[in-house]
Order: sequence, then C-alpha cells, then structure tokens
Amino acid sequence: MTIGQYKDVENNDEYNGLEDLERPLIQQDKNVTYKVEGGSIGMVLLSTFVAVCGSFEFGSCVGYSAPTESAIREDLDLSLAEYSMFGSILTIGAMLGAVTSGKIADFTGRKWAMRISAVFCIAGWLDVYFSKGAISLDRGRLFTGYGIGVFSYVVPIYVAEIAPKNLRGGLTTLNQLMIVTGSSVAFLIGSFITWRTLALTGIVPCIFLLVGLCFVPESPRWLAKVGHQKEFEAALHRLRGEDADITSEAAEIQDYIEILKTLPKATMLDLFQRKHIHSMIIGVGIMIVQQFNGINGISFYASETFALAGESLAKIGTIAYACVQIPITIVGAVLIDKSGRKPLIMISASGTFLGCFLAGTAFFLKGHSWLLEWVPTLAFAGVLIFIASFSIGMGAVPWLIMSEIFPIDVKGVAGSLVVLVNWLGAWAVSYTFNFLISWSSSGTFYIYSGCSLLSILFVAKLVPETKGKTLEEIQASINS
Repeated sequence: MTIGQYKDVENNDEYNGLEDLERPLIQQDKNVTYKVEGGSIGMVLLSTFVAVCGSFEFGSCVGYSAPTESAIREDLDLSLAEYSMFGSILTIGAMLGAVTSGKIADFTGRKWAMRISAVFCIAGWLDVYFSKGAISLDRGRLFTGYGIGVFSYVVPIYVAEIAPKNLRGGLTTLNQLMIVTGSSVAFLIGSFITWRTLALTGIVPCIFLLVGLCFVPESPRWLAKVGHQKEFEAALHRLRGEDADITSEAAEIQDYIEILKTLPKATMLDLFQRKHIHSMIIGVGIMIVQQFNGINGISFYASETFALAGESLAKIGTIAYACVQIPITIVGAVLIDKSGRKPLIMISASGTFLGCFLAGTAFFLKGHSWLLEWVPTLAFAGVLIFIASFSIGMGAVPWLIMSEIFPIDVKGVAGSLVVLVNWLGAWAVSYTFNFLISWSSSGTFYIYSGCSLLSILFVAKLVPETKGKTLEEIQASINS
C-alpha cells in the first residue's frame, strides 16, 4: 500500500502552500554539494532517521494483515466478513488521522504530533496482542490506523522543514522508502512468527521514535510560525551547526510565513470554479485509478492470495513480494525525474495490467482444471509483476502530480479532497477484496486489470507532463 506523502487535509496554510516543500522525490542539480554551509548535517540526518521511524511504523501497520490472515481467523474464529473489516478498518482510522493531522501538528508542534501518533499506535498494537475477539481486534486496528494517518502528514512535513534545500528531495524520499521497508519487514517476519508476536514488533519503531524525539529539535518553520523566535533560532542553529550563519535562511523562512498569511483561504466550493475543474478531474481521477487497480486488496491479503494458487506458495510468495518492493521503489525514485511523470505512470499501469491479467488467467485455469501445473507459476509471476510495476510508478507519482497541478491558493483544500478520495478508495478495495475473491478469483483480477487499462487511457488523455515545468507553465498547460 502506498499512501505516499500526504498533504495537510485540515489546516492548509503551512505544508500545501509551501512550493519549496513540493519538490520531486529526488532532485538532481549538478551544481549542488551535499553539505550545510558553515555547519554539519549530522543533526539533520539524526532528526530524519528519528522521524522516518514513523514511516516504518506506517508500513508495519499496512503489512500486518497479509501474513496473519489464516492464523487470526483460525485462532479467533473470525468469519470472512469479520476479517475483511479488520483488514480495512485501518484505512478508516487513517482517514480520520489524516483529516485531523494538520490541526494537531499546527497546535502542538511536529514533535508532539509524532508522539501522539506513536501513543495511538502502541495502544492499538497492545489491543491487537491481547485480543480475544473481533471487537478488540478492530479497535486496535482502528487506533493504529489513526496513528499512521497522522504520521502520513507530519513525517514528510517535518523532514521537509528541517532539511536544507539541497538535501530536501533526497531526504523526503526516505518517507516512501521506509513505508515500503516497514511493510516488507512485516511480510517477512510475519511468515515465521505468530500474529500476536508480530503485533508486539509493531511497537518497536514507536519506542525508537519516542526516545529519539528527546534528542532532536522542533521544526524551525513551526516555531517561527507560532512566534517562538528564540527557540526558532536555536533549532536552526542545532540543525545547521552552532557556527553556521543562519541569517539568510532565517529571514527567508520569516518572509515566506508572512507571505502565507496574506493568501486568501480557499473553500471547497472554490474548487468547482471553471478554472479549477480540469485540475480537480486530474487530481481526483488519478487517485481513483491508483486505488482501483487493487493495490490495497492484493497487498493486505497477499499470503491468502498466493495460497489460493497453491498452498506451497503462501510463505515463499509473501517473502518474494516483500523482497521485490524495496529495490523497485528505489528505482522508481531515481527514474521519476529522468523519464518524466506521465511515461512512468503509464508504464507502471501497463505492468499492473499484465500482472493482474496473468494472475486472473492462473485462477481461470484452476477453476476449469486446465493446465494445473502452470497455475502456481502464473499466479506467482502475476502478483510479483503487479507489485513491482505498482512500486515503480503508480505508488508515488500520483502524489507528486497532485502536488504540482493545483495553484497555490487552492492547493490545501484541494489536497484535503484528494486525500479523502484516496482513503475512501483504499477502504473500498481492501474491504471488498475477500468478497470478490469468494465470488470469483479470476474475475477479481480481470476487473483490476481492466481498471489498469482505464488508468492508461485516463493518463494518456487527461494528465499533463509536469516534469521540468514551473507551476505557472503547468497551469497554462491544464487550462489550454
């Protein structure tokens, strides 16, 4: 699952309005040297490492349901509907967390927002660990969902706000990479330990985060925004080095905050003005096609999907699935500024179509008892092609495009709507997946392959290429 780098969905003035936080995943500048002038990047790297423990926790929560389905259903005697609710209720909690994250992060600060998220996740994991039935299991999953919903906003914004400009793109990439890593680790170790023990391992990143936050500074941008001038300068000195000259950067931050205060506050109704309609169609549409290719159904219940094709595939398939995600995500981050957004997402959607078509064909053959010796191979290859293709483009690129297509005056409120659409899509797919599989395994994957084809057509016809263009050029392209 990729819920990428979310925008502020409730309080929009800070993150969505900052153009310098809306960078591509990896920025490439031949003239850049990776150092902080007059200081050291040690504190920046430490602060980033601490923050992305929240991203790792996000991935751990997402990856939990895949290797544990059969064991939890057997131990707690859950029906298919009950386990589907358990798997999908994570997205409901995450949606609530995402909606309130902006207010929390602006009121308490970035560090306290991460602490609150960690506490929710710890409470959720303990509830799951001690569960005796569906109610406590769902409650724990809802709590962890809320925690990662807040993490999904506050981690990338904190990293972007503490990083110097020449490192911002590379460091914010770690957010997505650590989500994928956390998911993959949960897939791997969940294949060898009990579901209750796996729940306890989910607490580990939260402990690292809570301890680490005691040793890193608050976001200087947030401190400046709330008027804590001395703390603002002290935090900036810690991040840039005690002997560094922070005068220019401090003035730039203060100036931009003053500019943000002068911007008009957009409302949801403003999005439906004629000049914004095309951007809205692109933003909402690209999130719909991202979710309805089946990513959250396939990833949430990967182990059981492999088992349907052959019992021997359950463990090896889940391990292979986990191993594929990380290197392919890294490749996608490198390619995103080389190949362009539009070609990469179309290639990615073509791969998800092929993967789902192969998996659907495998289950079709199994249902008719044809070429049974080919069923495990086709299903195995199909699912791995699907996740590799999704990871290389479809996971991250829609979020990047979304950050680039909206003008600054409506970027915040537009991000709110787009994030909600994405989470609703994630819930719909993750909740209905098991029911669709029970109806027809082959039909389910054929439906997802059809959605991937529609994704290609949608991107080809409506989505502009944004690589190398200013926001003004992108707007002109969209409205032409």
